[in-house]
Amino acid sequence: MKKLFTISTIVLAVVALTVSCKKSPKEKVEDGFEEVGDGIKDGANEAGDHIKEGYEEVKDEVDDATDAK
Repeated sequence: MKKLFTISTIVLAVVALTVSCKKSPKEKVEDGFEEVGDGIKDGANEAGDHIKEGYEEVKDEVDDATDAK
C-alpha cells in the first residue's frame, strides 16, 4: 500500500510538472509572431545585401566601361 501511494505521488508530480511546462495558446501565438517578425527582418537584411552587391557590381561595370573610352 505504501509503494502504491509513493508511485501515485510520483506520477502525479510528474504530470503536474509536465502540464505546467506547456505553453498556452496565447504564448504559442506570441512566439509565432516573434518568429515571423525575425524572419521578415532577416529577409529584409538579405534583400538589402543583395541590392547593395548588385549596385556595386553595376557601378564597377560602369566605371570600367567609362575608363575604357
